[in-house]
Order: sequence, then C-alpha cells, then structure tokens
Amino acid sequence: MSQLICKNLNVGYEDGVVASGIDFAVESGDYLCIVGENGSGKTTLMKTILGLTPPLSGEIYFEDGLSSKSIGYLPQQTLVQKDFPASVFEIVLSGCLSKLGRRPFYSKEDKALALEKMQKLGIENLTSKSYRNLSGGQQQRVLLARALCAAEKMLLLDEPTAGLDPAATNEMYDYIKKLNDEGMTIIMITHDLEESAKYATKTLNMGKDGVCHG
Repeated sequence: MSQLICKNLNVGYEDGVVASGIDFAVESGDYLCIVGENGSGKTTLMKTILGLTPPLSGEIYFEDGLSSKSIGYLPQQTLVQKDFPASVFEIVLSGCLSKLGRRPFYSKEDKALALEKMQKLGIENLTSKSYRNLSGGQQQRVLLARALCAAEKMLLLDEPTAGLDPAATNEMYDYIKKLNDEGMTIIMITHDLEESAKYATKTLNMGKDGVCHG
C-alpha cells in the first residue's frame, strides 16, 4: 500500500526552484535512499514532505493513515546542536511534542514511550547523561530514539552517519535496517552509494530524472 506519493513536485524557496519534476511513490516497508550532488535539493525535498517548506508546485499525497505529523525525522546536526546542554531523556522525550496537543505537560505514556525507544537503541543507561558529553555515535542514537517517538509508520533520515567513525556508521546502519525489517518505512538521504545499494529497495537520484527507481 502506498504511504506517500509525490507528483510533478517542484521544491525550493522564494528565490527559486531547487529541484523540479519529482515523481515517486513510497510503499509501506520501503527503504528509499535519496542520492545526488550537493545542492540538488535532497534536504529541501525532505523538508517539503514534512511540511516544513511548502511545495512550489505539484502534489504530495499521504495515504495509509499517514500525515506529516506522524513521520519521524532525524535532520543533519549543526555544531550548536551537538553542544546542546540537555539530558538524554529530555532530548528523546521532546520527540513526543507532536502528541501533546493542548496538554501542557508530557503524560506517563509519553515518558514510557521515550524509555521504550531508548531501550530499543541500547541507550537506556544514558538517561541522565548530558547530551553534549556523548560521542558522535551516541548522539545519533539519541536523535534516532527521539525521531522514533514521533514515527508511527515512516522515518526520514538526513545523512544519519555524517561525521561518524566507521564503527559507529556500521552500527547506525544496522539499527536502521532492523527498524525497516520490523516494518518501518525508511527514507534516507545519503552520499554513501555503496550502503544505499546494499540496503535500499528504491533509489531516487536527485538532479537527474527526478524519478524513483526500484
């Protein structure tokens, strides 16, 4: 069953189009890798899917009960974010923000969900640790746990292994593959063509034909 369909989509900003004529569909359980040169519009496309940036033209359809608010998102980290002075648990729990609605505080269910995702990624022992003091690999697992708190059926990852050493990179790919094997739909931006070929069920090459290939 299709979860996401993009038809003749043009993405960009007020000062111009970054990528145009994008056509692809994502089925439940797919592992889609988005590849392309820097500046080809990969991150802009991802932000457009999430509703963070409006499409310039074209259509985005969500099906299978999916909406932009029920998609988990792991963006690229900035240097400022890497030095964020919060506890690991606070970071992961913030992934439940979209579930709060009009509630002013997190519920017991939200906190239990955060702990469940931390356990899933083997970081429950870091609960009270300061995020800024973690290794790069640990920080990415914390952010992945945070994204999973929002992800109901789909997870969007923007260069999730950027800046990681080989061991941490392999570990991150293993976690992502396990999530996909358990039924989570994955859309991942990557420059690692070897890894994308190893795991992807579909590939979207931005800057070429704008069409997704299985």
